[in-house]
Amino acid sequence: MKDLGPLRYFLGLEIAYYRRGYLVSQQKYISNIFRRADITDLRTASTPIELHHHLSSSDGEPLPDTTRYRALVGALVYLTITRPNISYVVRVLSQFVSVPRSTHYASLLRVLRYLRGTISRSLLFSATSSLELRAYCDADWAAEYDAMSSTAKEVLWLR
Repeated sequence: MKDLGPLRYFLGLEIAYYRRGYLVSQQKYISNIFRRADITDLRTASTPIELHHHLSSSDGEPLPDTTRYRALVGALVYLTITRPNISYVVRVLSQFVSVPRSTHYASLLRVLRYLRGTISRSLLFSATSSLELRAYCDADWAAEYDAMSSTAKEVLWLR
């Protein structure tokens, strides 16, 4: 067995060691998403989704080929490991993977434009803090307009 030194890259996660702790990012993974999807739009977006923007299963035209949409949403799901700030919009986009429409794809492209502008963001796991576990939950009633279903979410925060 050979010691390869400190871990720097593993399963799309880039790990950097600093005196303050560990930085974990997925910059290379995001760049690969752009390359695989052949995204050439260089514009950026300040938020991953527009404020008060609601997607519906009946808005827009059905996509002729759903493969790209599904692959990109799957890539975004994996990206939420280090980018929890896109978790909400990824959950919304995931609801439409069976029959995506043009409006859903446009929202997906906005997430990618947001990622282009924030590609260098990473998570810092501090080496000096004491760990504290917190749990939060939230629920809403009939927020999913198409299905009139409720959602509940839990968050465990190790701080």
